[in-house]
Amino acid sequence: MFLILDAQWLAPGIRRLIVQAPHVLRHHQPGHFVIVRVAPESERIPLTVADTDHDKQTITLIVQVVGATTEQLCNLETGQSVLDVAGPLGKPTEIKKFGHVVLVGGGVGTAVILPQAKALKNLGNRVSAVIGGRSKDYVILEQDLSQHCDAVYPCTDDGSYGYHGFVTGQLNELIADKAQPVDAVIAAGPVPMMKAVAEVTRPHGIHTIVSLNPIMVDGTGMCGGCRVMVGDKMLFACVDGPEFDAHQVDFDELRDRLTAYRTQEKRAWDHKPSGHVCKCKVAEVPS
Repeated sequence: MFLILDAQWLAPGIRRLIVQAPHVLRHHQPGHFVIVRVAPESERIPLTVADTDHDKQTITLIVQVVGATTEQLCNLETGQSVLDVAGPLGKPTEIKKFGHVVLVGGGVGTAVILPQAKALKNLGNRVSAVIGGRSKDYVILEQDLSQHCDAVYPCTDDGSYGYHGFVTGQLNELIADKAQPVDAVIAAGPVPMMKAVAEVTRPHGIHTIVSLNPIMVDGTGMCGGCRVMVGDKMLFACVDGPEFDAHQVDFDELRDRLTAYRTQEKRAWDHKPSGHVCKCKVAEVPS
């Protein structure tokens, strides 16, 4: 069992869990993920390690309620435990001296870019972060990123906070600023967002990496659910990635694969235990 030392709501339906997992810390690098199982009857879900604390021997997980299992995980409170935390898994982020790196995070994808920001800044890069949400309440980890980035640019679809528009609009403005040329872009978030980022950077020839966490299922390569065409190769996001050259990824095939388990997901929702109360839907988000 893995103890939850702290559980807080970051945004509606988005939970931050700080979990004791000393075995993960020994080999963790930015880009790695873990497989979490809440209870014996639960499915196994892959989650990015958003942060680590070697003194407390903890990892931080950012979880969004998208199905029955993530709801079960988000309903856990401080002092409770999860059954399994396996990892770290996947290949780490390419961390080197690029120059000016722009990290783009959409929604819970912002959790992926936080450890990347730390590592890239430690190597002497200029690091900018562009983070997005549908409204102000859904922009997460801005203060955490500001501790490691030279600049953080929040964006909201409705204009309630920061840049009014999608993250790609803000990214275009940064690329257009010739005083600080962009040398690399790393993006994590919804698949349509990552595809849009790839199309923004492609004409400029900017090295662009995307994190394909959204399509992972079992996280070990056994299920085949995260197959993706990268260039002329069929790869697995969980064992060959989760990060790939954005300009080589077949995003159209990837989009279609995201719908593969909708029937099973609906069945899981429909068969939740009777008397279940979803705490995430009534939780108050701190101001």
